[in-house]
Amino acid sequence: MNITVFGATGAIGQLTVTELLDRGDTVTVHARNAAKIPAGWDGRVRVVIGEVTDPASVEEAVTGAEVIVSALGPSMDKHATGLPLVDGVRLITEAMRRYGIRRYIGHGTPSIPDPHEKQTVQTRLTRFMGSRLLPRAYHELVGMSAHIMVDDLDWTIIRFTAPKDGPAKGTLRAGFYGTDRIGFAITRADIAAFTAEQAHSDAYLNRAPAISN
Repeated sequence: MNITVFGATGAIGQLTVTELLDRGDTVTVHARNAAKIPAGWDGRVRVVIGEVTDPASVEEAVTGAEVIVSALGPSMDKHATGLPLVDGVRLITEAMRRYGIRRYIGHGTPSIPDPHEKQTVQTRLTRFMGSRLLPRAYHELVGMSAHIMVDDLDWTIIRFTAPKDGPAKGTLRAGFYGTDRIGFAITRADIAAFTAEQAHSDAYLNRAPAISN
């Protein structure tokens, strides 16, 4: 499939691109900094450099895609200002509509509720801690989801709490709070593998599955 990945040079983004390439997909990557493009991608991906708030680069990256994958995540820097990813995701979804692209796969946290989910202590705690300790990042995550979780897109938001480095364990729990037992920690490699899998699956169409090891 032709897949465009935003946030491609981040820790999870790079692993996701590698997973997609290994599955045989044709990948376009959108990144802010050309210097962060891994040398191993040379000749294997189409590269678009620009800010996610730049309409021209977003338009170029989306052109020709069948699926959009976003590994964008808000800055945890307490001195960061504004909500650039909210504006960026709005540009992405607007470009998707112009080109008739419906499938969007993104990342989130339990602060973003699944539409059919029962709230639990775990989800309430995550939302409370996020909104109090990192309010700007919290509002960015919520604002991004508002552009994604809409009727005219076939979206999936993959939620996780405590990503960590290390090799993929290959086993994970996936489901919904209040129904399934979801833990906290998960490797970034397992997040990437699950993300790439959703590009070829409708199992969680218009749902926000939570995952953990």
